[in-house]
Amino acid sequence: MPHTPPPPLDLAGARLTIDLAALVDNWRTLAAITPAAETAAVVKADAYGIGIEPAVAALRDAGCETFFVALPQEGIRARAVAPKARIFVLNGLFDEAGATLAAHNLVPVLGSGEEIDQWSEIARARGRKLACALHVDTGMNRLGLGLDEARARAGEWLERPQLDIALVMSHLACADQPDRRENADQVDGFDAATLLFPDAPASLLNSAGIRAGRLPAYDLTRPGIALYGGEAVDGQAPLKPVARLDARVIQVRRVAKGDAIGYGGAETAKRDSRVAILSIGYADGVHRLSGSSDAAPGAHARFDGRLYPLIGRISMDLTAVDITDAPEGSISRGSWLSLLDDTLTVDTLARHAGTIGYEVLTGLGRRYGRRYVG
Repeated sequence: MPHTPPPPLDLAGARLTIDLAALVDNWRTLAAITPAAETAAVVKADAYGIGIEPAVAALRDAGCETFFVALPQEGIRARAVAPKARIFVLNGLFDEAGATLAAHNLVPVLGSGEEIDQWSEIARARGRKLACALHVDTGMNRLGLGLDEARARAGEWLERPQLDIALVMSHLACADQPDRRENADQVDGFDAATLLFPDAPASLLNSAGIRAGRLPAYDLTRPGIALYGGEAVDGQAPLKPVARLDARVIQVRRVAKGDAIGYGGAETAKRDSRVAILSIGYADGVHRLSGSSDAAPGAHARFDGRLYPLIGRISMDLTAVDITDAPEGSISRGSWLSLLDDTLTVDTLARHAGTIGYEVLTGLGRRYGRRYVG
């Protein structure tokens, strides 16, 4: 499916404002924590929902030289904006994608002997050396070479003249909880892996690993969620928010005490109420579970500095907000209420939905009018 452009602001039910200056400031803050290491940027999932092209361009101009994506198509989009950058593809080498990766100078992160053998054959067929990263699993048990296989075949891979091992990496499973023993165990395993490839740069730290401040930075760090203002370490305040979300009021209605609001009658009005209906719903990435019911409160929206609770179940395209406590007439058809701002963070909204800020960010929909500032 082709990349779909967002609608113009005047035709959108909600608008997403992306602060690229905050994104750059967050990258610089993270880089300052590990000054001896290069700081890359993870821009997979459309740069965590904010748009891969503007994010890569802003970070490129700030001095970022290395990017990580998950999929080849993301790499192609990043390459169009950053022709001189190193771009690593985290999800490895798809059988059909080798020629495309090579043509766009994208570096696959290889996590199995089969992938390494296949990339070697592609390089041999093209008659030139091709770069790759090697992913060694140290405890995530998701992707990556087992340490035993890496030990058994490291010499063979190093002797292949067609392979340029540009990076050895692993991924932390529990860095958001710095006191977990698994973090130290993974460092020990990664140290063993780096000894097998002594001339290759090494990378272990994600956002949480950087912000925890306890683990070795090696040669390259790979921040993701922290760049975008999401919470990386449990209980630690996030960096600057990057995304602001405002939704349009399309109707204000009066609801009598005892009347139900929305699908399933999940919540009934506890008093005679005024309710603003917003043109935004779960099709736009506002999770259904962040609505409210008679059994549990939900998330909030903000207007003119004051919070107002969502009321009833969120539907596909609409969300109801209880504005009874707003001054009469202050919120009307055409007003804009904020669901994300400087203090209503992606993690605040996520907690009401029983999920994480990553899911809120990456689920930001294509129906928003988007504007980029900073």
